Amino acid sequence: MDDIIFLIRGNRNGEPFAAEMYQGGEQPYFTLRWQEDEGELHIRIIPKDFDEYGEPVGELTLESVALTFPWECRGGKKPEQIFMNGYQSWTDSHEHTIGEKEPAISPFASGMVEKYFLDRYGDSLFTMKGTAAGQFHGFTYCYFRDGETYRFVGSLSERSGFTVFYYNADAGQMSIEKDCAGVKISGEWNAFDLVELTGSEDQVFDTYFEKMNIAKSKGGPMTGYTSWYNHYQNISAQIISDNLEHVHEMGQIFDVFQIDDGYQTYVGDWLDVQKDKFPDGLEPIVDQIHEYGMKAGLWLSPFVCEKKSRCFRKHPDWLVRDVNGDPFCGGSNWSTFYALDLSNEEVREYLREVFHQVLDVWGFDLVKLDFLYAVCMLPAEYKTRGQIMCEAMDFLREVVGDKLILSCGVPLGPAFGKVDYCRIGPDVGLNWDGSPKEKLLHRERVSTKNTIGNTIYRRQLNGRAFWNDPDVYLLRDDNIRLSVKQKELLAQVNGLFGGLLFTSDDVGTYDEEKRTLQQSLPGLREAPRSVERKGKYTIVRYQGQDGEKELRVKL
Repeated sequence: MDDIIFLIRGNRNGEPFAAEMYQGGEQPYFTLRWQEDEGELHIRIIPKDFDEYGEPVGELTLESVALTFPWECRGGKKPEQIFMNGYQSWTDSHEHTIGEKEPAISPFASGMVEKYFLDRYGDSLFTMKGTAAGQFHGFTYCYFRDGETYRFVGSLSERSGFTVFYYNADAGQMSIEKDCAGVKISGEWNAFDLVELTGSEDQVFDTYFEKMNIAKSKGGPMTGYTSWYNHYQNISAQIISDNLEHVHEMGQIFDVFQIDDGYQTYVGDWLDVQKDKFPDGLEPIVDQIHEYGMKAGLWLSPFVCEKKSRCFRKHPDWLVRDVNGDPFCGGSNWSTFYALDLSNEEVREYLREVFHQVLDVWGFDLVKLDFLYAVCMLPAEYKTRGQIMCEAMDFLREVVGDKLILSCGVPLGPAFGKVDYCRIGPDVGLNWDGSPKEKLLHRERVSTKNTIGNTIYRRQLNGRAFWNDPDVYLLRDDNIRLSVKQKELLAQVNGLFGGLLFTSDDVGTYDEEKRTLQQSLPGLREAPRSVERKGKYTIVRYQGQDGEKELRVKL
């Protein structure tokens, strides 16, 4: 990173200030500490005790902090491929050529965005994105690839705020911004902790995670079943038991059997199990899962509650509120849902009790924790979104203890090293890519095509940051509109690049061909493979038992 300009805007006691600086120096209200060492760059903002007139400086309110510099590949070339990591699990993330446009919510969808709060799922409320071809942005890390050579830039910590990368191909310029608008600081503040790396894929990603000293997951690759992508909320003790029996009867050896959304009365009321669906509660099912030699998993969204929930009605003081004092809606799922304020100790105590009941009393071994981004939708006066998210992940690791966490709907950087498994793509759909109308919506929408792209292009996180959850493969013939070829492609990509291999199929309906394909998937993890991009097509080649195979997907 050469010829870097540091830009900062903010105010002190309502008086605005701005500065443009090169590699450190003094300003009236602060000192910039700039440290470069072996490809790393660390920048600290240190407020002064007194200004040039001898007046106490006090708190500084930041509006924007950014680095701007020329950026091209070695030899002054434009990069062949660009990867910008999307905001959260569900954000579509794959390599682009410099002539492509980055997806965005269409202006034609403005009515639906307002009605269904579609701008809450991603980053559109707080990032300024270009919409022209060749303008890209992403979070935590990015890379520029020429053949087998990667030029990589990543944040070593998101604890002071999300690190946002912007690249303008026409200008040959990169900007790196810290999401910090409105945050007050009075002591030393970490503006940036960055690393630049050049080398092969394995070289840059191995070095990146070594520098962050990421703890290895306690778990390992696993197979399993989840109830969602067949039954959705229409589950009961009988439905769960029937699927569990079919797994057992078929001699299927899964590591995990997970119960998804639909057991609780309302989202947020996690300990209120629907008696008409589960008259004996969940403990007997956990016992049956354990009897058949599998871990028991349960889905929750711990940081949100829906409008119909008792949690929402009885505890309005638990909700995150906007500048007008209104509860902040996180999206249109269920009866619309709202974020819980994790800075409220009552919220923390409630969640401690929930996890105690789920893990210690009911006996679940794994929790799938969903819609986690909601906790950091709004910054606080003294905390950025990134800081809130990092502290929330610390809290989850604390309360879950030694049990397994599968996180979902989460900004990935704060999840590095904090969870055992993590979703790295949007939800798989029962069709390929949704309707034309759905394609106008947010980048976090349900899409089988997009989740295949994410599985391929976030593959480097698998086994380094956590074990990747590429979402389910689906081979069944009923209640699905994927073609045979699409189902096989989804399953094979998951087998090649996933750490979790989950399905929602009733495996008792599988014929011999489906069973053979399913049984081959875990072995694909060790298969030699390569990934190549030609135009809009991504081509995956791997060595199967009967020769080289080729998978081709248009992204």
